[in-house]
Amino acid sequence: MYLYEQYSMYKLAYSLVENDNFDIIHINENDEEIWLEKYEKKKSLVIRLVHNSFQWSNHLKRDIAAVFQKTKALKRFLQGKKVEIHNVYIAGDTPVDDWQLLKKPMQLNEKNPMQMHVYYLTDDTRITEKKRLREAIGSSGPAADNEHLDIEEQVNYYKSRLDGRYQKRKQEDKDVFSRGKPFFTYFLLVINVLIFMMLELNGGSKNIETLIEYGAKYNLAIMEDNEWWRILTSMFLHIGPVHLFMNMLAVYFLGVAVERIFGSWRFLFIYFLSGIGGGLASFALTTHVSAGASGALFGLFGALLFFGLIHKRIFNQTMGKNLMIIIAINIILGITVPTIDMGAHIGGLVTGFVASAIVHLPTKRSLRVQLPAFILYAVIIFFLITFGIRNNLQNPSYQLMKTEQLAKSNQFEKMVETATEGLEYESDIKDKLLFQRSYAYLQLNKAQLAKEDLKQAVSLNEDYMRAHYNLAIIYYHNNNLSKAKEHITKAYKLKQDNPDKELNVKDLYKEITGTNVE
Repeated sequence: MYLYEQYSMYKLAYSLVENDNFDIIHINENDEEIWLEKYEKKKSLVIRLVHNSFQWSNHLKRDIAAVFQKTKALKRFLQGKKVEIHNVYIAGDTPVDDWQLLKKPMQLNEKNPMQMHVYYLTDDTRITEKKRLREAIGSSGPAADNEHLDIEEQVNYYKSRLDGRYQKRKQEDKDVFSRGKPFFTYFLLVINVLIFMMLELNGGSKNIETLIEYGAKYNLAIMEDNEWWRILTSMFLHIGPVHLFMNMLAVYFLGVAVERIFGSWRFLFIYFLSGIGGGLASFALTTHVSAGASGALFGLFGALLFFGLIHKRIFNQTMGKNLMIIIAINIILGITVPTIDMGAHIGGLVTGFVASAIVHLPTKRSLRVQLPAFILYAVIIFFLITFGIRNNLQNPSYQLMKTEQLAKSNQFEKMVETATEGLEYESDIKDKLLFQRSYAYLQLNKAQLAKEDLKQAVSLNEDYMRAHYNLAIIYYHNNNLSKAKEHITKAYKLKQDNPDKELNVKDLYKEITGTNVE
C-alpha cells in the first residue's frame, strides 16, 4: 500500500510537469514532498504534494497552517502577486474525526490574499479528488502510465524524471548568469579612471573649459560646429572625484551583472547605444555642459529590466525588488536635485532597454522582437536629434551661450541678432540676454541702445553688478554725473559680496564719486 501511495504522488507530479507545464520549485525526497508552480493570468498556481497521513484533524490543521507560512516565505520566488495553493495529501487513511470542513477553500486576509484548496487522496477518494484537482487547475490529464514496468520501477522512473527536470532547471538558472566574463566592464573602469587623471593634469576635471576641450557635451559646439562626437566622448569624462567614484562603482556592479547575462559583445553594444541615447536626451532637454557615464549606466538598468521581462521568475528571485527600488530612488533624486542630468538618466534607461531587445539574450533570439526594437531605437534617436535641435534654437539659455561665444570672436552684429532672438521667449535670464546685447551695442558704437538694454536689465535684476557698472560708464561719458554716481555706488556695494576680478569697480568708483576707498 505504501509503495502504491508513492507511485500515485510521483506519477501525479510528473503528469503536472510533463503535460501541464508546471515548474518544480522544490523536491524533498526525505519528507516525500514536492512543490510545483505555474504562472498564468498574473497568478501563481502552487501545488504542494506530500505523502503523509494524519490521524486527527487538528494535526492536519497544523500542517495546513504550516503550508500557508511556507508559501509566504516562498512568495518572493513566485512569479505572480496573487497565489492560489492546491495542497494535495496522498495518504493511506483519513483522520478519524470530522475533517471535511478543511476541504473548503481557505484564505489569508492580506494585501494580496493567498487562497488554499485542500485535497486528500486515499484509496477511496483518489479518483474523485484527482478529478477535483484537475478541474480546479485546468489540467489536460494524466501522463503515460508505463504499465510495462512493475510498481517499484515506475516509482523510480517518475522520481528520476522529476529529479532530472529539477536539476536541469537549476543548471539553466545558473547558466543564465554565466554567458560572459566581465572583461569589458573592467576595461571601461580603467579607461574612465585614466581619462579622469588626464583631465586633472590638464586644467582639472571641474574646469568647464577643460571639459569642453576634452569632449564634454556642449550643445553650442554640437550644433554650430557639428561636433556630434561629443555625445560619445562625454561618456568618459567625469566632474570631480565623487562623480567618478559613484559612476565607476555603478559600472562595476551593473556592468558585471549585465556582461555575465548578455555576454561581452552584447554588453558593449548596450553600453554604447544607451550612452548615445542618454547623451542625445541630455542634448535635447538641457543646454548646460555635461559629462559622465550616467546615460550608459541607466542603460544597464534598462538591460536588467529587459532580462526581468524575459526571465520573470529568476529576476524576482534574485535582483528584481532591489533593482526597482534603486531605479526609483535615482529617479526621485533626479527630480529633486537640480544638478542631476535627468534627461541623460531617462534617455539611457529607455534606450538601454530597447538596445537589449535589439541584441536579445544569447539563447532567446527572436526576430519578431529584435527588428521592431531596432526600428524603435532609430525612431527614438531621430526624434531626440530633431527635437533637440529645435528645442535648443528656441531656448534662451542656448542663445545666451551663443552670444558669449560670438563675443569671443567679435561677431557683434550676429550677437545682437542672437540675443534679440532669445529675448522673444519668456525666461528668467532676460537680464543676461539684455546685458549681452548691450555689450554688442557698445562695441558697435550704439551707446543709446546699450543704455536702454542695461536699464531694462537692472529693472529685472536690481543686483546685476555688471549692468550697473556699464550704466555708470555710459552716464559718466554723457556727463550725467548723478546717474553715474547712482549706478557706480550700487555696483561698488554689490562688489563687496560678489567679487569680480574682471571689473575695476573701485577705481571707477573713486573717479566718479571722488571718494577715496581702501
